[in-house]
Amino acid sequence: MRILVVAPHPDDETLGCGGTLLKHQTAGDEISWCIVTAGYEPRVSAEFLANREKEIDAVAAAFGFKKVIKLNHPTTRLDTVSQEQLISNFFEVIDSTRPDSIYLNHSGDVHSDHRVIFEAVMSAVKPFNTSRHGVKRILSYEVPSSTDQATPGFRAPFVPTVFSDITPHIEKKLEIFSMFPVEVQPYPQPRALESIKALARTRGATIGVEYAEAFMLLREVC
Repeated sequence: MRILVVAPHPDDETLGCGGTLLKHQTAGDEISWCIVTAGYEPRVSAEFLANREKEIDAVAAAFGFKKVIKLNHPTTRLDTVSQEQLISNFFEVIDSTRPDSIYLNHSGDVHSDHRVIFEAVMSAVKPFNTSRHGVKRILSYEVPSSTDQATPGFRAPFVPTVFSDITPHIEKKLEIFSMFPVEVQPYPQPRALESIKALARTRGATIGVEYAEAFMLLREVC
């Protein structure tokens, strides 16, 4: 299988579906990573940006991504980028990776970048383009500190319908997330390693396994 994970920011892929990506790696599937945004000066320092590139390289190697596609749109400023441009970007990403399945952030996340990206990706994979792009399955993942922070009535809630047993991969997922050291929060914040593991344990309890990741099935072509 060919898999594409769309990450609004580097680290979203690990938080949302890192264990499942490791399952794909173990199964011999071809996985690609699209990072939509990037930091910029003077919002962050040149040193931070250089370190982030090293972190991305390390994470890409850990997951065994075949392709890493960086769109380099300004983080938290996607409102300055036209939907036409974003949709065109995703057409190109899908054409270059030819995924059977896509993992995408949730539509109701509190982060504005996530919502813009969700709409652009879903526009790029409209059903009448199926013969062109071949995407058969689309799943949305949850991101701690974004999906869980959306208040009731804000947007559509995250209601998981698909669960992935990541018990053999939970420790590696945490190890990879730790490759983004500035993103790791102290407990009991949602991005603390203990909290990430606790969420996986909760999702696992739903299906009777030790650790799992949860997804909403957006589309499946059988």
